[in-house]
Amino acid sequence: MPAYLGAIDQGTTSTRFIVFDRMGRIVTSAQEEHEQIYPSPGWVEHDPDEIWRRTQDVIRKAMEQKILQPKDLAAIGITNQRETTIVWEKNTGRAVCNAIVWQDTRVADMVTEFARQGGIDRFREKTGLPLSTYFSALKIRWILENVRNARKRAEAQELLYGTVDTYLLWRLTGGGDGGLHLTDVSNASRTQLMNLATLDWDEEILATFDIPRVILPRIMSSSEIYGEARLGCIAGVKISGVLGDQQAALFGQTCFKPGEAKNTYGTGCFLLMNTGEKAVRSTSGLLTTVGYKLGAEPAVFALEGSVAITGALVQWMRDNFGLIETSAEIEALARSVHDNGGVYFVPAFSGLYAPYWRSDARGVIAGLTRFANKGHLARAVLEATAFQTREVFDAMEKDSAIHLFSLRTDGGMVGNDLLMQFQADILNIPVLRPVIRETTALGAAYAAGLTVKYFAGLEELRQNWAADQTWKPRMEESQREELYRQWKKAVTRSFGWVE
Repeated sequence: MPAYLGAIDQGTTSTRFIVFDRMGRIVTSAQEEHEQIYPSPGWVEHDPDEIWRRTQDVIRKAMEQKILQPKDLAAIGITNQRETTIVWEKNTGRAVCNAIVWQDTRVADMVTEFARQGGIDRFREKTGLPLSTYFSALKIRWILENVRNARKRAEAQELLYGTVDTYLLWRLTGGGDGGLHLTDVSNASRTQLMNLATLDWDEEILATFDIPRVILPRIMSSSEIYGEARLGCIAGVKISGVLGDQQAALFGQTCFKPGEAKNTYGTGCFLLMNTGEKAVRSTSGLLTTVGYKLGAEPAVFALEGSVAITGALVQWMRDNFGLIETSAEIEALARSVHDNGGVYFVPAFSGLYAPYWRSDARGVIAGLTRFANKGHLARAVLEATAFQTREVFDAMEKDSAIHLFSLRTDGGMVGNDLLMQFQADILNIPVLRPVIRETTALGAAYAAGLTVKYFAGLEELRQNWAADQTWKPRMEESQREELYRQWKKAVTRSFGWVE
């Protein structure tokens, strides 16, 4: 058996290739950012060709760093930013337009239009999702209606649709020369086109949105052999695991039992709880999603609370306001003051996701006085992440009737000790950071490794998990609830901004 596993982690802001050993330790890695394109207010795009170039670059660099050959990899997994929508030419691989990113809000009018005929929850029973700008279906519809000849060419079977996993898999396995057009259940469950009961595309929803089935990929499990890579430095290596990024983090955190949960602190925040083989329907603004599916075994479902803007708010402070030069500096600036000074920052830049689903909301900074300074603003930025997580956390306990005794964390922001302590304080439970923080890529590697028998089973993966640090709550209950009450008041100020 080859010594290592590879994982392609294609995220919202960058692409990475990481090679892991059997213990889940990183052997080599490479990472490159790609351009964030904002052509109009509320629009967010990526260049699919650039993503493909970055993917090739990071694979080559990581393999060269350790002088690895394809024979050194037992398998490769793919994990990806979800919901981001690409439509491309079947013969050339050329995208008909830039990828429409999950954060993009250009389909807000379509959300309103379809909600008039049955409310925002008209497809929730089938898909687990409310009507929202977030998911892929209306993005596909927008491309078919607004890109010249796109619908005509789609119906003539000249075009293909996919989320980023599908696009990269197609490219890696040959592209226009026999590339495989496939996706996994976790990504398919984020399109608002897959029926959770059948794990297949739903004909009624396709007809409602007027999306031709011929452009959609075939849905596979999260852990099975998809095909072999044809890219030089990994040629012949089996691609045998695909998971959307948040489901991959759930898997990498070894949350294999119902009631186990993790929170990923990245561009946005995503709290997922394993609910087992039962798809729990939310009444509190959460999403019902496929967690993962291993081969022929039944699908495992999850409840998810999605927050659009968390780490992206720190980047915004850096790039748009210039208050910090690097994202890491936010912690020192926030520590320059003792508290938030009464300042609350609600980052509803693209509306509010869970548990509100308010596309009419926009960002607000509330509670400003002459006393407030940039330190208070920095602290409000970090606290916004923890407050939004608390809202999702409360909703998740209500929906599942399960009390969470601790929270496993991962993502770029977990290196911020101030944030992690405040998160423990505002949740009133311990917050745990694992030794191996790259749990998204690790989850994809785990899924790929299980398929090719690199691992004996889930228990071996569970034994790899260990806590690096634990933060325990130390805030008085009265202070906790007063801060949270003020936060909830600030959130209401963001409502109804877009008329």
